[in-house]
Amino acid sequence: MDKITGELNDVFRSVFDDPNIQITDKTTANDIVGWDSFSHMNLISAIEIHFDIEFSQSEAIGFKTVGELIKSIESKVNKH
Repeated sequence: MDKITGELNDVFRSVFDDPNIQITDKTTANDIVGWDSFSHMNLISAIEIHFDIEFSQSEAIGFKTVGELIKSIESKVNKH
């Protein structure tokens, strides 16, 4: 697990209050108990704060897999 994925996994564990979450590139909302539209926005906000990045509204609602989310985070973090 690379640095960003590891840190993102920690954010997921915090937002969903579940120390057993193990994300992969293929993880979707269907794989995480409690990942609904409200918790999705909490997750996006927590990710933005943790990585000091911002997502556009369309980005925030457009992610289908954790892999897509990781790629977006990587591209934004690498711009800093």
